[in-house]
Amino acid sequence: MNTYGLIGYPLGHSFSRKFFTEKFEKEGIDAQYLNFEIPNIEEFPEIIKNNPELRGLNVTIPYKQQVMQYLDDISEEARAIGAVNVVKVSKEGLTGYNSDVIGFVESIKPLLKAHHKKALILGTGGASKAIRYGLEEKLGMETLFVSRTAREGMITYDDITPETLQAYPVIVNCSPVGMYPHVDECPALPYEAMSENNLLYDLVYNPLETLFMKKGKEQGATVKNGLEMLHLQAIASWKFWEK
Repeated sequence: MNTYGLIGYPLGHSFSRKFFTEKFEKEGIDAQYLNFEIPNIEEFPEIIKNNPELRGLNVTIPYKQQVMQYLDDISEEARAIGAVNVVKVSKEGLTGYNSDVIGFVESIKPLLKAHHKKALILGTGGASKAIRYGLEEKLGMETLFVSRTAREGMITYDDITPETLQAYPVIVNCSPVGMYPHVDECPALPYEAMSENNLLYDLVYNPLETLFMKKGKEQGATVKNGLEMLHLQAIASWKFWEK
């Protein structure tokens, strides 16, 4: 039986496992999807070695960058992004791809308006790299990273003023702030300065409406969670594995 799976830490309740298990059952595909919760990326080669039926893996936090050192080949796009979230396992070896960018671009595109030319990206992890690539290379937008600590080429949350939210009307949360069980938390932004010109996109999908989204919506902003992106990137993952 062909095996697919997810590596990350911690995994908790995995969207991917549920999605692919249901897909395999519905479409009569003789395959299984397993969670490989590894506390250290150095255990990755063991997963490959101990699972000869493995055909593909999804990669989640915190290994989207760390996994790259173990791959035989990386797609041009994933290399440009600097993060891999799909690994195809074949006789030729391990090939890395990025389906986050596909899922995100397809999901946010219908919400974009003419004045949405600049975006703030909250968080600097592996997912944020795909988001920046999608916004800049696929959608032609200017982006600015927001980090908790001062770093070159980025601003901190303390630097964000009402004027910043006007200049950068699109705000994408790539941080885990607000994710279950910490549902009463949200990124530190001047929400009262938001308006119907703002678009807030949260990669978090549990809860379906985060405090970040709720506060934006109260000011008239358009909001969306990351559930559709997850579906779209999972479909793209399957296409990479089937190539």
